[in-house]
Amino acid sequence: MMIVTGGAGFIGSCLQAALFRRGEDTVVVDHLGQQGKWRNLAAHPPSEIVSPQVLEDFLETLRARGRKPRALLHLGAISATTARDGDLVWQTNVALSQRLWQWCAQMEVPFIYASSAATYGNGACGAANPDGHETAEEAGAHGPTAFQDGLAGVPGLCPLNLYGWSKQAFDLWVRTTLERGDPSPPQWAGLKFFNVYGPNEYHKQEMVSVVKVKYDEVRAGRPVTLFRSDRAGLADGHQRRDFIWVGDAVRVMLWLLDHPQVSGLFNCGTGAARTYLDLARLTCRAAGRPEDIAFVPMPEKLQGQYQSYTCADLTRLRAAGYTAPFTSLEDGISMYVEQFLMRGSQACLDDPSQGAARWAGGYL
Repeated sequence: MMIVTGGAGFIGSCLQAALFRRGEDTVVVDHLGQQGKWRNLAAHPPSEIVSPQVLEDFLETLRARGRKPRALLHLGAISATTARDGDLVWQTNVALSQRLWQWCAQMEVPFIYASSAATYGNGACGAANPDGHETAEEAGAHGPTAFQDGLAGVPGLCPLNLYGWSKQAFDLWVRTTLERGDPSPPQWAGLKFFNVYGPNEYHKQEMVSVVKVKYDEVRAGRPVTLFRSDRAGLADGHQRRDFIWVGDAVRVMLWLLDHPQVSGLFNCGTGAARTYLDLARLTCRAAGRPEDIAFVPMPEKLQGQYQSYTCADLTRLRAAGYTAPFTSLEDGISMYVEQFLMRGSQACLDDPSQGAARWAGGYL
């Protein structure tokens, strides 16, 4: 048995699909709600769904019965970068994660958790920029050195929002726990997810991927809108992010499960930063529409909290033995638009209403 928190969500349900396909017995911890989130699990239901409110009672019942999961994959969180309730975010993203780590340490269960590239902020405070003088764009000119993973550089990072800070707070707690020699799971791995896109994200509302947002604009016959740059010297549309296909993110987690000797805090991106102009043009092309791009002011709530550049440094992940290639933005957007979005706004992974499985064979 494996436990997946957030298992009905975007990345979690795609992981659940892969585990189901492997024949794994799984328990999903999540809220299904009333927004059709169940569709994310329609073709690959878990053995059991547990409400987050009773998760810890469920874990203690497992302990009492001597049932030990093969792994706990902790993807559940408040993931909105615009979140404002600090108390709720702390309890959900930090305190619960700490208790799950401790439970896995006591039960000797591997623990894989979602960190985030939001911990890097604008990249100016990373290990490669201790004085903060090198801008993210300058770092990007010679490689992703401002986005080095691992626990050593965590104290020097400067998240731009509450969500990123909460993820950094847990990474810092992990670092301190290990330095003190406190109990730890037999395998642990944190994954700093960069900009993930792909099917099963439809319930995320304003937090859906940029690809989905831009496709919806194209489909409605509107111009594709991009934020104007809020950084001096950076042209509109030339903000760059590391966009990763969800299947690649899942494949990294499966690899970690298959290599229990590997522990650490790893970036989960492609190692390539692409502009928002690239993304907009590729989305138009995949949808078979002419390019029609307009620039709009950045919303006030995002000003000063917007990452103008991200790019995963994959050195540590590659050194750990991960050799699989990552899907290009061209191939990923083509798959997402043509095999999912153009077939219906709620076309989910392996949705039985869409016929045969469409999980882009070979990408998992």
